[in-house]
Amino acid sequence: MLVVITGASKGIGFELVKQFSSNSDFLIIAISRNTKSIENYINTFNTTNILSVKADITKEKSLLNLKNLIKNLKKPVFALINNAGLILNKDFLKIKKVEIENVYATNLIAPFLLTQTLVPFMGKTNKSHVVNISSMGGFQGSSKFAGLSAYSSSKSALSGLTECLAEELKTKNISVNCLAIGAVQTEMLAKAFPGYKTPLLPNEMATFIYNFTCTGHHFFNGKILPVSSTTP
Repeated sequence: MLVVITGASKGIGFELVKQFSSNSDFLIIAISRNTKSIENYINTFNTTNILSVKADITKEKSLLNLKNLIKNLKKPVFALINNAGLILNKDFLKIKKVEIENVYATNLIAPFLLTQTLVPFMGKTNKSHVVNISSMGGFQGSSKFAGLSAYSSSKSALSGLTECLAEELKTKNISVNCLAIGAVQTEMLAKAFPGYKTPLLPNEMATFIYNFTCTGHHFFNGKILPVSSTTP
């Protein structure tokens, strides 16, 4: 079975690739704009069940190439983890149109179009699972951080998309859920908030997401689940 992971070259995505590759039942499609770390991992450990795919999934050509790749593999897609994200920490009044377009393209439009692309390969033999990685910053009622209006609103939209897709895809044997994760010590977070320390490391969050992806679709559909070790 195929597991498709975006944002796979670093942080939580990279840790997910490593954890899924330890299960021989899965062939992992690891998608990133920069695949050097994935390829180094494959070569170092002689891993045979990871396919490194260099792609920008905000582009239609990349989506078409991915569709053709999966079609040729002739394997069902068990899971899609929409993990890729782009954060922008900037005063609301200073955000430019191109900046908000870039954030929404990565955090909302790409998961929308990638899910569209992969649905024909899902739910055919076994129940499939789409897991959208959102943020506590996009979770309704949670505390918000100044400067994250573009990021948090895009993640809120991803949560809404999850609920819509769960309803539309339930007859296709596909569950769609969303994990609104709290702060994790990733490179992306460090760039947005230099010096900020979090209680969780990427491999710890990846373990939770791995287990949820493999089992959560039997218990949840259309759910936005907060995953945070702190309150708020």
